[in-house]
Amino acid sequence: MKALRITSWTLFILFAIAIGVYPAFYFLSDVLAENGLLSQKTAAVLEMDLWRLMFNLHIIFGGLALLLGWSQFMARFRAKNLSLHRWLGVIYLVAVILSGIAGLYLSFYAEGGIVAKLGFGGLALAWLYTSSKAYITIKKQDVNSHRNWMIRSYALTFAAVTLRIWLPLMQYGIGMDFITAYMIVAWLCWVPNLAWAEWKVRRLAG
Repeated sequence: MKALRITSWTLFILFAIAIGVYPAFYFLSDVLAENGLLSQKTAAVLEMDLWRLMFNLHIIFGGLALLLGWSQFMARFRAKNLSLHRWLGVIYLVAVILSGIAGLYLSFYAEGGIVAKLGFGGLALAWLYTSSKAYITIKKQDVNSHRNWMIRSYALTFAAVTLRIWLPLMQYGIGMDFITAYMIVAWLCWVPNLAWAEWKVRRLAG
């Protein structure tokens, strides 16, 4: 059981770091920019200055939230570095706000019609809501509620990872076309994550 926990935590951290630094390659590699999700966008969208700004904000600050968030759940780290924990939490919250607002804007341009737009829009709103509740509860010094809302918030942050797992599995493993897979993944990347978070919160409550 201990070995399973260690393996799970290791994979969890490795995925968070790998996808957290992934946005940097959009700026370092033209190949990724040309063949990744941007390749599905129309020329009209790609030429929109506001859309490009929001895209950059979303991936940069979303990656930062992913990189920082996992460390907040390490009890020993928190106990020994409470001041650093608080500062990392502030940076995480700012990153989520910027990335979440940008993500909500981008959802209106998601491929896959209304299904994908609602899926990604719902993710952005849920991400902003859970993160703001985490902030509000800690300002009230309600540590347990803060922990629970942070679990929910980071489960939604982790949608950046699960999206990149589910999408290629559906496309290359099952053989779905991109649009169909994207419509499903718009919901699949975050709803199960949030369901897991609720299970975890209830389990901690005893």
